[in-house]
Amino acid sequence: MRSVETVLLLVAVATVVAAFANRLAIPAPSLLVAVGVVAGLVPGVPTVRVSPEVISLVVLPPLLYASGEELSVRDLRAVWRPVAILAVGLVLVSAVAVAFVAAALTPLSSALAFVLGAILASTDPVAVTALARRLSLPPRMQTLVQAESLFNDATSLLLYKVALSVAVAGGATSGGKVTVEFVKLAAGGAGVGAAVAAAARLVRRRVEDPQVDTVISLVTPYAAYVIGEGLGTSGVTAVVVTAVILGTQVTKVTNAHTRIQRHAVYETLIFLLESTVFGLIGLQLPVLVRDLPAQDQPWVLPVLGITATLVATRFLGVFPLSAAAQLRGGARLGRRAGPGEQRLSLRVPVVISWSGTRGVVPLAAALSLPLVTDSGAPLPDRGLLLVLVTGTVVITLLVQGFTLAPMVAWAGVAVTPGVLHQEDTLARIKLARAALARLDELTDDDSAPPAVLERLRGEYDTRLAYTADKADFGETPAIVTVYRLLRRDLIEVEQSELDRLHADGEITDRTRRKLQRMLDLEDLTLGGE
Repeated sequence: MRSVETVLLLVAVATVVAAFANRLAIPAPSLLVAVGVVAGLVPGVPTVRVSPEVISLVVLPPLLYASGEELSVRDLRAVWRPVAILAVGLVLVSAVAVAFVAAALTPLSSALAFVLGAILASTDPVAVTALARRLSLPPRMQTLVQAESLFNDATSLLLYKVALSVAVAGGATSGGKVTVEFVKLAAGGAGVGAAVAAAARLVRRRVEDPQVDTVISLVTPYAAYVIGEGLGTSGVTAVVVTAVILGTQVTKVTNAHTRIQRHAVYETLIFLLESTVFGLIGLQLPVLVRDLPAQDQPWVLPVLGITATLVATRFLGVFPLSAAAQLRGGARLGRRAGPGEQRLSLRVPVVISWSGTRGVVPLAAALSLPLVTDSGAPLPDRGLLLVLVTGTVVITLLVQGFTLAPMVAWAGVAVTPGVLHQEDTLARIKLARAALARLDELTDDDSAPPAVLERLRGEYDTRLAYTADKADFGETPAIVTVYRLLRRDLIEVEQSELDRLHADGEITDRTRRKLQRMLDLEDLTLGGE
């Protein structure tokens, strides 16, 4: 089977699996990895070898960009201190801990053990975002775990470069050189990201065609990554900074039509890329294990030891930060809480600690390991290192991925549907009242025809009454259900008439498409099933 056919088959299978995962309310990344591992063990399944360029250049930029756009800048300002500590301090500690364990359990040299630690030290933004997207975590908690995974790349990449230079070239480095390199990676990547965001914003403000704007938004993460890597900075940081900046500007540089179209395109692209890449991660493990030399076959125990080390190190790093934050907030430790006092809670740090999965970024780093050293000799134990990285990634995605949702439920930290519904309803009411207040101003100024103002007032009065009914009757009031059913019935009647008009030749296809979109948007605003 040719490679193109294999990739297309993989995309089709991954898409079906992801669709079933959504219907079964289980994390798609974890199920895709499991299916990939099982498929890789079946005799006769074509061997799929992933090149680092496919992961780092084709797959990674848009997934990082989508994760960065979801990040709340307002919540990020509130959690930047713990994010900075985790993105730097915890990465350093994790790398050292994994290096010690790997050196003790495997034949890896000290230099290669530290390379392994650097690769696995940071949490993965793609995996974390994909898993967190289906959990109703409190905004600041979700921002913390996502921001940490997005911004710890500079630290792990610096460690990776230093360790790899020692392992490949046998060279040494100084503290001053490491500091300069870190500033170059972090600050340089941020600078590239800010520049690309400014350029993209400038161009998109002058583009009115939705198709062109969508293409620009698709090209932007690739441009940030390529420019960042080309200048010797962190391409991942450049993409993340670009996404965060543009995410705050999206309503200022695009119109509603453009945003709807772009959202649909991006949702489809991210679904396909995530489905494929997590399936590839699972497929890679059996292939890499089969390629291992006989002396390196006992790899399961080292992988379990490395995974346990990462989890334990993360718990030890997160719990003191959480305790300090709670103590600053007035929680009490070691005695019964008095009136108005709050006991330290362990549930929040447990969820944050357990959400530190590894995924696409470590796999890309491992695959990019050179085949030979600077002397021309083969890089020792490269195959074992690849198995250790991929095995750890698979275990974290399976174990933590499948158990994260139950742990969130146990911790009781998830935002309930009732709270989300109330927030949505109150926001809709305030929006409608703001519009009605503006109509009052226009009426007083006689700045528009009375008939137009009255028509608009009637529409907003209806919207306000409908939303207030939802608030009065609860989440699924009978009146809302009846309204939704009747409105959809009317839309179906309009749909039938639209089809008839087009079939009888009374309207052109262009008019049909325009009216079809209008009906689709009206149906979308009704929500529900």
